[in-house]
Amino acid sequence: MSGGVVNFNKAKKAAARHKKVKHAANNRVKYGASKPQKERAAELTKKLQAKLDGHKLDTPSDEDDTPSTET
Repeated sequence: MSGGVVNFNKAKKAAARHKKVKHAANNRVKYGASKPQKERAAELTKKLQAKLDGHKLDTPSDEDDTPSTET
């Protein structure tokens, strides 16, 4: 058995504070970047996407060869 008494009001308030702290941390990550940081991230993303697209294999279009599923 637990020896302590649980005060539900305090537990509820502590849970609300914890939720608020987590939400604030998520917002700092989401909105905390400065404009130059966002621009560098966008440039890097664009560069990496171009590199990835350059390594794709060309495959023939299968649109004409696919059987129709309509009846």
